[in-house]
Amino acid sequence: MIAIRPSEARGHANHGWLDSHHTFSFASYYDPDFMGFRALRVINEDRVAPHEGFDTHPHRDMEIITYPLSGAIAHHDSTGGTGLLRAGEVQRMTAGTGVLHSEMNGADENLHFLQIWIIPDRRGLTPSYEQKAFPEAERQGRWRVVASPDARDGSLTVHQDVLLHATLLGKGEQASYTLAPGRHAWLQVARGKGTFNGVEVKAGDGVAVTEESQLVLSATEPMEALLFDLA
Repeated sequence: MIAIRPSEARGHANHGWLDSHHTFSFASYYDPDFMGFRALRVINEDRVAPHEGFDTHPHRDMEIITYPLSGAIAHHDSTGGTGLLRAGEVQRMTAGTGVLHSEMNGADENLHFLQIWIIPDRRGLTPSYEQKAFPEAERQGRWRVVASPDARDGSLTVHQDVLLHATLLGKGEQASYTLAPGRHAWLQVARGKGTFNGVEVKAGDGVAVTEESQLVLSATEPMEALLFDLA
């Protein structure tokens, strides 16, 4: 079964410096029918104005994955970590027992990124960061695993039974994926448009997948998408 979560049905908050769309309930946006999907709790699509950002704030007991689409994010945290996260790179933060961090757009251009929260497989983990680059060539026309519980194929380590894949598709390209029996999937279209198992999808759409085995994403215009393979 495939169920579309249309882009326009998402929650929306515009704070001037921040324009955010919420696939699932988040902050002041609440929809009891969309509290998450399996261990996937948050997918926010955020656009941050130049020289603005999220001041120091706390997190705990959550796996937080940041996936930039354009621009760069400067981050600082209470463990002493600091760095710059650019499009083409992915970051995993384990909030665990508690961490304070900030995320800022220090550039003169807008920042556009997805922030993803995954419920960890256990509470009380030691806070940590991990960041890696995944070149376009590794994602073009195929699913490239970028996060997994066992760091397979050089992916980030996420503390949950989830495989996160990313792809870039040119017009007319497609990427296929086989979902194992008993597994579930969530597709998030970051940009572009196409079809997913024959159903039209576009930027911002999410798709919940249950009781399917063969998944085929085809692009009718250049597309970037994420696929979560979930227990």
